[in-house]
Amino acid sequence: MSEWKPKFSTTLVEPNCRASITPTGDVEIELLDVDKKNIGTEVDPIQLSIFSHRFMSIAEQMGTVLQRSSISTNIKERLDFSCALFGPDGGLVANAPHIPVHLGGMQASVKFQIEHLKNEGGFKRGTVILSNHPKAGGSHLPDLTVITPVFFDDSEKPDFFVANRGHHADIGGLVPGSMPPHSTSLDQEGAAFISFKIVEGGDLQEEALTEALKEPGKVPGCTGTRNLRDNLADLNAQIAANQKGITLLKELVESYSMPVVKAYMEHIQENAEHAVRELLKKVGEEMHQRGKSHLKAEDRMDDGTVIKLRVEIEEVSGWSRDLNYLLFIPNFSQMRCSTSPEQAFKCTPAATHLPQCSGRRLSTVFDAWSGEISH
Repeated sequence: MSEWKPKFSTTLVEPNCRASITPTGDVEIELLDVDKKNIGTEVDPIQLSIFSHRFMSIAEQMGTVLQRSSISTNIKERLDFSCALFGPDGGLVANAPHIPVHLGGMQASVKFQIEHLKNEGGFKRGTVILSNHPKAGGSHLPDLTVITPVFFDDSEKPDFFVANRGHHADIGGLVPGSMPPHSTSLDQEGAAFISFKIVEGGDLQEEALTEALKEPGKVPGCTGTRNLRDNLADLNAQIAANQKGITLLKELVESYSMPVVKAYMEHIQENAEHAVRELLKKVGEEMHQRGKSHLKAEDRMDDGTVIKLRVEIEEVSGWSRDLNYLLFIPNFSQMRCSTSPEQAFKCTPAATHLPQCSGRRLSTVFDAWSGEISH
């Protein structure tokens, strides 16, 4: 029988820190007088990494709250949701690695609400917005996005935004699941929200929300939501997840100050743009070496719709020098789109611009789906 030998480990206690052993045997390290005044707004590589992880940690903790608070299989077990932080202009800062397809969509949703609510004086304290409409940055309707502005002290405009997007199993429409393959209008796909104040003045608008979720039942052949209990519970969980993000953001600002936090949000966005631009330069160089002048692809949707894409990359600047694509949409005219470097999609999670398409906006496609062709 071998002799038992105790196991040891070494724990480093940094200056201005105090370590103590808890009753359970854990080592608890307390930060004492840590001076953060020397952290300025100028970019520092080490601080950039620290803030990047801090912002990502906030988004991930929002996701933990959402998962634990929800009751539906889609969100609690299948984890079909995403949480993110946004700057004062609605630019994406950190998106936890939950569902990649939500990465760019939520930024479009936040930016849409900022512009949409201008006529009402902008976001108000105690207001939470619910949105899922394709014109408002939505994907398919069952993905419900909850957006909460973050106000500090006496700020008249939001200093930040937190948002999350969760897939609800049913929100009404032609078929269970709210994703009918044979729908001919957006109304047949379930409840649609462009800018619904799910919380106003700090109060949950449950009665109005319930009414809106039952609204699809007025469309011929459709019903309202088939699982109202899960909808309401999960939306409450989404609101709670955003509140967790707000609490953590406020702690971060108290530790580093508002100017520093905002500055590093911008530094992270600029760093992301630089990284993507360098990647595109590398792709452009490889294309040039292989004697290619552009990238192209063609694919078809389930109904036979053809999507063609052609991209030219400027290897010196990293811009997409020319973006051409054809959309062959049943019952609609063919659209050819071309952009200059200035109009091309900006290579950064902070800003995405839709190019003009021969005088017609890309959102025409979204308008067409909802039966509101205006271009």
